[in-house]
Amino acid sequence: MLAGCGATSGDDGRPTVVAAFYPLAYAAERVGGGTIAVDNLTPAGSEPHDLELSPKTVARVVRADVVLYLGDDFQPAVTTAVEQAQGETVNVLEGLPVRGDDPHVWLDPILYAQIVKRIGVALHRSDALAADLRKLDREYRRGLARCARREIVTSHAAFGYLARRYGLKQVAITGLTPEAEPTAQDLERVVNAVRRTHATTVFFEPLVSPRLARTVAREVGARTAVLDPIESSSGPSYFQLMRRNLSALRQALGCR
Repeated sequence: MLAGCGATSGDDGRPTVVAAFYPLAYAAERVGGGTIAVDNLTPAGSEPHDLELSPKTVARVVRADVVLYLGDDFQPAVTTAVEQAQGETVNVLEGLPVRGDDPHVWLDPILYAQIVKRIGVALHRSDALAADLRKLDREYRRGLARCARREIVTSHAAFGYLARRYGLKQVAITGLTPEAEPTAQDLERVVNAVRRTHATTVFFEPLVSPRLARTVAREVGARTAVLDPIESSSGPSYFQLMRRNLSALRQALGCR
């Protein structure tokens, strides 16, 4: 029986876990192994930063047995709804070495493993992903060990944890908000950094317009490619998307 069992269970009798967005929903599904009903609040293909909740969706949060969310106002509407929750609420960022206002800890397999462990404790289930995440970490370490370049140029600053874990440097066109419009000085700074580091690739994200990335790439004669912050998925799993990212990084950085 899950903590917070006084709340309403799913229609099929299984305990209900509400997850704020894809990485938390994926972890809950893997840890639960089909014994719990997982409800992802952020629809596939939607930008989680901008999520708004209808009264009906807020009611799902209120009634859930367990609610998994990121604090630090990553999703303000979810944080507000969590205050009304009747079941157990788990802010998965608590206790993690969060860097400033950057919540993208799941892009670091080691930090994501700590999140998965916390979810396992909340669901009273064993950690089903620890070995897979250690293997993924080893793949990244090997794959990014010998590269011609260490700078990754990104459309927004979502990859700081990944970069720090594997000895890379992130050069972001905008800050932590994907839709933020860079100033002329921001663009000039990025263009100069790309030229200085001889970067060959400017990365953009699946859920954000590639316009700015293409503008910078044109200016410096670079190509564009996708680097996924894995905030949403309509099919591929977290591990598949992380391995796609690794392949894209290896090509962009000239790794051997």
